[in-house]
Amino acid sequence: MDLKPLVTLLAIVNPLAIVPFFIHYTQGFNAAQRRKTVLISSFSSFVVIAVSALMGLHILEFFGISLASFQVGGGMLLLTSALNMLNAQPAEAKTNTHELEDGVEKAAMGASIAVVPLTIPLLTGPATMSTVVIYADKAKTFLQLGTLVGYGVVVALATALCFSAAQPIARVLGKTGINVMTRLMGLILAALAVEVMSDGLTKLFPALGH
Repeated sequence: MDLKPLVTLLAIVNPLAIVPFFIHYTQGFNAAQRRKTVLISSFSSFVVIAVSALMGLHILEFFGISLASFQVGGGMLLLTSALNMLNAQPAEAKTNTHELEDGVEKAAMGASIAVVPLTIPLLTGPATMSTVVIYADKAKTFLQLGTLVGYGVVVALATALCFSAAQPIARVLGKTGINVMTRLMGLILAALAVEVMSDGLTKLFPALGH
């Protein structure tokens, strides 16, 4: 069983790094509201991964995009995410402070913060989706594709675990500890990003493989 897709997904999603955001967005929530937010955000992250695995290649085909080009673009996204993480920023965080505050205001008006912004874009954004599509293409059997979808369940469980234990994690690790973990995951992700890009470039320019 190839665990590389799981390692890559855990490195990108990195729910540990999103714990501070979870604490920020759920301030003032009671225990029931917090549990509901954990469940919805975890399930939503699984749905994003599953849909990307099952439908991503068909979407690329619809738009006439070659997988090699997508690999190079996806690899660049991964590398950008890795650089963010090496600077102790969440891999998928693309929003600025004002947008985050707008997200809180929308939540107050009834929009679920568990989906936006916690799941999208903080947990599962473009880098996550492109990674899943790239690995879905490498799945040669239904079992391998099912395993990739199953990895989405593992990511969802990891997210639920981190969010459920958000307060103790924040106390034990502190900001410095979370930053160190984020940088380590960023280093792993950078290496994986180079591998994805080199694979795509070799397909686009076969001469590079010689």
